[in-house]
Formats: sequence, structure tokens, C-alpha cells
Amino acid sequence: MDSHAASVQSGYGDVAAFSSKWTKKTLIISGVGAVLAVIGAAMAGKDGGFGKQFGYSYLQAFMFFLSLSLGGLFLTIIHHLFDASWSVPVRRLNEHLACLAPVLFVLFIPILILAKSIYPWMNLVPNEDHALMAKQPLFTMGGWYGVSILLFVIWTILSFRLRGSSVAQDTNGAAIYTHRNRVNSAWGIIAFALTLTMAAILWMKSLEHQWFSTMYGVYYFAGSVWTTLATVYVLALILKRAGPLAQVVQRAQLHDTAVLFYAFTVFYAYIHFSQYFIIWNGGMPEETFYYVQREVGSWWGIGMLIVFGHFLVPFLAFARIDAKLNPAIAVPVCLWAWAMHFCDMSFNVMPILRPKNFELTIADIGCWLFIGGVLATVWLKSLAKYPVYPLKDPRLGEALGIHFHDGHGQDHAASKTAK
Repeated sequence: MDSHAASVQSGYGDVAAFSSKWTKKTLIISGVGAVLAVIGAAMAGKDGGFGKQFGYSYLQAFMFFLSLSLGGLFLTIIHHLFDASWSVPVRRLNEHLACLAPVLFVLFIPILILAKSIYPWMNLVPNEDHALMAKQPLFTMGGWYGVSILLFVIWTILSFRLRGSSVAQDTNGAAIYTHRNRVNSAWGIIAFALTLTMAAILWMKSLEHQWFSTMYGVYYFAGSVWTTLATVYVLALILKRAGPLAQVVQRAQLHDTAVLFYAFTVFYAYIHFSQYFIIWNGGMPEETFYYVQREVGSWWGIGMLIVFGHFLVPFLAFARIDAKLNPAIAVPVCLWAWAMHFCDMSFNVMPILRPKNFELTIADIGCWLFIGGVLATVWLKSLAKYPVYPLKDPRLGEALGIHFHDGHGQDHAASKTAK
């Protein structure tokens, strides 16, 4: 075990034991998911749709879990840009989510292989399709594959730089690492905005290449951060109760994470409504067909579920301050957020494959369990490899409410480190 991880065992729970216990379960989940995915795709293959069924189910699950990694990267960047203190104890949870980028690239390979079965525009002749011509060179085989690979390269470099400096600071608490992460976050927030938007356009929006929306990147961003905040809340609560974060995750961390989740509940609703309203008000066929298609059959019900379930349920549940700190309320709301995000990804991906009705298949469940199990396993191994929280971050004392008097009438935050 890494020496850093060993330093937090005494008094803060056995991180390695916690990770090992849950890793066994996540490996089983990923294995079961792989079997279900193959069975589901084989069942669809009887009708000649093996690659198509598996491709759409896999893409739906991939975009769900990609949002957690990108959400973790955003929360890490924002922490450094605003020099936040309250989020120090839970920052490493986000850093590990962000550093799943290279694993996600490996998991993206099936989409690269099945791209022609997933994206209808790849089988068209550009000169015969005006919408495709207007989006060149991005919507070409070379452009799509090249940019897709580049996105993972940027995410990997940025996330590993941020976590690398954070872990290096655990040895001596040098301020240079804090400044270094601020610099990386300064260019990183711009890179993040561009790459997330490009990923949403290339991998989901391009399923219907004729469609235009200038808000689609922000829409995917809002849902991603919203779901990540729900995930971080549950992870922080579990690790606090299990021991590893018992001494550092306090009321402020849980409350402020819930407040941000509440804010992004409203932000997502605003973005989704704005996108719908602008398209409806414009009344242009190259835009309206997207929502017209999603008002057919049971997709109308999924749309209403997103309207009320994605917004109204968490909005009302977290309206009270005490609800944000009550696990009996907060945890079910966070799990509900995962269900709503899954419906959201289905609403974006699956109407192309199943235009009349929403249907949850064995392949859908299998792909979701497989990708989720693999990423959870890697995340748990990272949790055991590094200190579970930044040991010598200058803001840690402030986050824990620890202050000392300097004898000149001034109070200063003191950094608390594990020994």
C-alpha cells in the first residue's frame, strides 16, 4: 500500500479494508453486467440488430457515467478557482472521479468500433445532405474519431495534473502546489467547457445530425454536475460512517454539497425549459422535430417524468435546511437523482432506436452495470492508493473550523493533519 494511504489508517478507518470489501462487490456487478449485456444484445440479434441494440444500450450507459467523471472534474476545478475551504475534505472524492478519464477511454472503444451502427450520418454521402455538409469537417469520419480521442487526452492530462499536485502537497503542505492547481484550473475551466460541449455534440447530439441547439452542451453539463453532487453526497456520508472520513466530513460539507445540488436542480430545469421554449417559439422544422419525436407514445411520459421528477421532487424535498442534513430524506433523493439522470440519457439516446415507446431491456441494464462496476472498482482502488482527503491543504483547518490565536488579536485557521 502507498505510504500516504497508510498514514491515514490510524484514527480515520481502514481505507484499504473498506476499498477491498466494496471492490469484490463491484467486480461481481461488472461481471453480471457483462453477461446481461451480451445476452440482451444476442436476443436483439435474432432480428438482425445485435450491433445496433448493443451500441445504443452501451452509449446510453457510457454517457451516464461519463457525466460523473466530468462532474468530478468540474467540482475540482471550481474548488481551486474559488479557493474554497469547505470542500477540502471531499475534494479527493471528486479528483478520483475526474481521473477515471483513461478508463473511460478504454470503455469507449466499443463505441468507436460500432460507430457506423450507432450514428446514421456516418452512412450518408455528405454531398447529398445539406445538414451534414454544414457541419464539416467535424462531422466526418476522421474528424469524429480524431476529436473523440483528443477529448480523452485533454481530460486525462488535466485531471491527473490536478490530483498529482494535490497528492504531492500531502508530503509537505507546500503552497506551490495550491498555486499550481489554480493555474491548471484557470486554463482547465476553458478546456473543460469546450471539451464537454464537444463530447455532448459528437456522442449524443450527432445521433440526429440535422438537429440544431446552441444550449445542448450546457444542458448536458447541468445534468452531469447535478448527478455528481448527489453521488458525492452519498459517498461522503458512507465514508464518514465507515470511518475514513469520520473526523473531517462535518455538517458543512454535507450541507453545502446539498445546497449546490439544490442550485443545480433549478439550473438544470432552467436550461432544459429554455432549450424547449426557444425551439418551440422559433418553430423551425430542423429544430422542432427533435421534441416532436419525443412526444410520441410512452416517450411523452418520460418527458413528463423529467419535468416533474427531475425538478419538482428534489426541489420540494430539499426546500428545508434540515432535510439536506437528514440521511433518511437526502439519500433517497440522491438515488432518485440517479434514476432521473438515467431517464434523461434515455430521452436523448433511445428514441432513435425505439421511436414509439420507452423500453428498458436486458442489454440496457447489463451495459449500465458493466460500465458502472468497472468504474467503481477503479475508483475504489484509487481511494485506497492515496490519502482519503488532502492531508496538508492550507484550507483544511478552516474547513474543520480549527483556529489559533497569534497573540496580536488575530485568529488564523490551523491545518490539521493526520499522524
